Amino acid sequence: MNGILEGIRVLDFGRWIAGPYCAHILASLGADVVRVERPKGEDDRYLMPVTRHGEGAQFLQCNDGKRSLSLRMTSPEGREVMRRMIAQADVVVANYSPSGLRHFGLDYDTLRAIRPDIILASASAYGTDGPMAERIGFDGVGQAVSGAIHLTGEPGQPFRAATAPIDFATALSLAYGTLAAIIGRMRTGEGAHVEGSLVGTSLNITNQILMEEATGFRHREPTGNRSPMSGPSDVFRARDGWFIMQVIGQKVFERWCRLIGREDLLEDPRFASDDLRGENGEELSRIMRDWAAGRSRDECIEILGGANIGCGPVLAPAEVVGGALDLRATFMRDVPFPGSDPVPIVPPPARLSRGGVEMSRPPLLGEHSDAVLASHGFGRGEIDRLRGAETV
Repeated sequence: MNGILEGIRVLDFGRWIAGPYCAHILASLGADVVRVERPKGEDDRYLMPVTRHGEGAQFLQCNDGKRSLSLRMTSPEGREVMRRMIAQADVVVANYSPSGLRHFGLDYDTLRAIRPDIILASASAYGTDGPMAERIGFDGVGQAVSGAIHLTGEPGQPFRAATAPIDFATALSLAYGTLAAIIGRMRTGEGAHVEGSLVGTSLNITNQILMEEATGFRHREPTGNRSPMSGPSDVFRARDGWFIMQVIGQKVFERWCRLIGREDLLEDPRFASDDLRGENGEELSRIMRDWAAGRSRDECIEILGGANIGCGPVLAPAEVVGGALDLRATFMRDVPFPGSDPVPIVPPPARLSRGGVEMSRPPLLGEHSDAVLASHGFGRGEIDRLRGAETV
């Protein structure tokens, strides 16, 4: 089965996560995605190295299924290569500030002058409007300025998330916006500029809390692992490990009370609603800690899961890749890589019954340069000259 986006050509000038992962999603749907980077490679290729060539885990995850072109983009010859490829592209993906896009000739006006119906998918830290538009930033900046870090951790000690949820959420948003733009072009023949930003994504995620603050209904402060919005919802220690349990909604609360033999809590006015259970959750967490202390982690999860209460073990990375809950077998594919052991890569989270593709492994630097140039109309002599000038 061919992918839904078969025939769509994507040039990926993205770096780090937001741009490259967006392009990776398009590749998973069948688009021909070419990652363009400098002849010595970009910094994000080598972050968190896991192969003997030095490729990093972040690069492998975000660039699965792409072809690689190494190109000196700032040279006159490199600019001409870009122009000729853009003229044949359907989508350009880039994550730079507005001035960065203009510097590389990847701003929407420049692209439209080359191909009027082009789609530009761009990601930045603060968006293209406002006084902070030219500032750079990574995932943690998005978490910080949206209020998320302030509310994470304990009072007096904020923590950021250990992973990069804002980067990946921005990439997902950029991908669905790009898909909408592709559909729009099919209907109207017109291209579009699809914009995403780390701060815009993070503000979306904290929007509910910001509404509470703005309307004066509630001023929230950090509560550690305990949810301030329902309860008992916390991370608990069993006899031999940790697990999370989340009781949300009246029916689930009733099941939990019956399970632990505390039906009296159903008559307690402090626990009459999710909001009240969140406000008074410290007491509920104490009751649950006492219940779990004498049981094993697996026993707790078996009992709670059997009662249809949301729960799960707190797993270390070694447990995840070691096969716990069959997560590796269910959600990952072990991808061979030249000169390295297979690496477990998790495909994009949305699965299609038809229209997705089995992707090739992530590319070596410049691995497909000759083939990519040839597929864009460059002759053998032109390619040899570009190589002789160290443009590719």
